[in-house]
Amino acid sequence: MQPARAEPIRLTYEDFLNFPDDGRRHELVDGEHYVTPAPVLRHQEISGELLSALKNYLRAHPIGRVYAAPADVVLSDFDVVEPDLLFVSSERRGILRDQVHGAPDLVVEIVSPSSRRADEVTKRHLYDRAGVHEYWIVDPEIDVVKIHRRQDDGRFPRVAELARENGDRLESPLFPGFTLPLADLFG
Repeated sequence: MQPARAEPIRLTYEDFLNFPDDGRRHELVDGEHYVTPAPVLRHQEISGELLSALKNYLRAHPIGRVYAAPADVVLSDFDVVEPDLLFVSSERRGILRDQVHGAPDLVVEIVSPSSRRADEVTKRHLYDRAGVHEYWIVDPEIDVVKIHRRQDDGRFPRVAELARENGDRLESPLFPGFTLPLADLFG
């Protein structure tokens, strides 16, 4: 006879609400608690540049709302994340409450050394599972943006890897006519 194995404890959104307000980013992915420190200044500069570019675009083309962290995104009772930036289209504004309850159209994560694996693997799988339409992984270490986009057949592949050194520009079908040179994004 073998001893019974205890099931791992899965934290819920209710547990999440009781996490300390300690200046760190607390997230749940499949009930597992992830904590990352506050971002470095370069991260904040890139986030601000991207937020500003998207807000300017949305002023001229009011097709939805963009938000910067901290903003909780509740994808399920076991999945609560705080992306660096997110966009919700006007058609999907019903998911906006005090927090976002459902998959945003766009999620942006800016990679830091402490978040690289979570952003590139764990969260990519989560955003795929949750139905996010587009996911941008911004890597300030190598000045690259990786774009994953939902396909008509439901797949969520990487459709582009843009690099500053190639003179690439960030564009998306979510924002017709929007273009941001990576040289501007990465300053």
